[in-house]
Amino acid sequence: MKIRDRFGQENPLFSFEFFPPKDDQGVDALFETVANLKPLGPAFVSVTYGAGGSTREKTVAITRRIKRETGIEAMAHLTCVGHGRDEIAALLDEYEAAGIENIMALRGDPPRGETAFTPHPEGFAHADQLIAFIRERKDFCLGGAGYPETHPEAPSPEADLQNLKRKIEAGCDFVVTQLFFDERDYFDFVSRARAAGIDTPIVPGIMPVTNTAQVKRFTQMCGATIPEPLLARLEAAAGDAQAVAQVGVEHATHQCRALLDGGAPGIHFYTLNRSLSTRRIVANLRER
Repeated sequence: MKIRDRFGQENPLFSFEFFPPKDDQGVDALFETVANLKPLGPAFVSVTYGAGGSTREKTVAITRRIKRETGIEAMAHLTCVGHGRDEIAALLDEYEAAGIENIMALRGDPPRGETAFTPHPEGFAHADQLIAFIRERKDFCLGGAGYPETHPEAPSPEADLQNLKRKIEAGCDFVVTQLFFDERDYFDFVSRARAAGIDTPIVPGIMPVTNTAQVKRFTQMCGATIPEPLLARLEAAAGDAQAVAQVGVEHATHQCRALLDGGAPGIHFYTLNRSLSTRRIVANLRER
């Protein structure tokens, strides 16, 4: 089923993101996580795509296996990094043959060890170009990325919003945001998007904090901000993994309640292939 058809049918939509593990043991752990999260009734799950297609085969295999074995709708990520047009066209055929109907189309981050994105000479420099290329050839449901606190490479919030608008005009069906920790950033972003004529669903992306050093690295990479009160609570819990996770659950629960009360169409959880914090947050939300 195409994810775009789920919006408006039920509210809220919960979805979860995973990354392809490095080995078979990691794959077994991932499917245990999927099994733990299935009772929550996710609208879909997504599987990321390593820089330059480094996890290409695993992304396809895991996405296909989730859909076939669990019955959960699955979305595969696809990036521009390291791929020319012919290779991307072949990838689309591979996804279609695997029964995958949904793609998260992204420019992608530079490969490890590189600081700047360099497009393939026969490929694409921007996600809207990839989206347009896919839309011309296949009837996938296409997701795109949005940045409540502005993409770190964008010269301004206004320019970043115009980049998002080009993705929508190219054929993007819905948007999932980068992680953020202040719901006001999401509501401001949605308000600006609507004023710019963007009317597609914008799903907030939430990452429950389980490791302070890790979330600091992630926010530095993507340009997100950790609010001072949250950072203070995390640092006060330093050295106690359970206490850090509890702070993360409490903050994310508060965030998600505010987002849903404010009209967000659902929540997309960046799970980091773990289930406990996400299960606790969804349970908290459903207690109301």
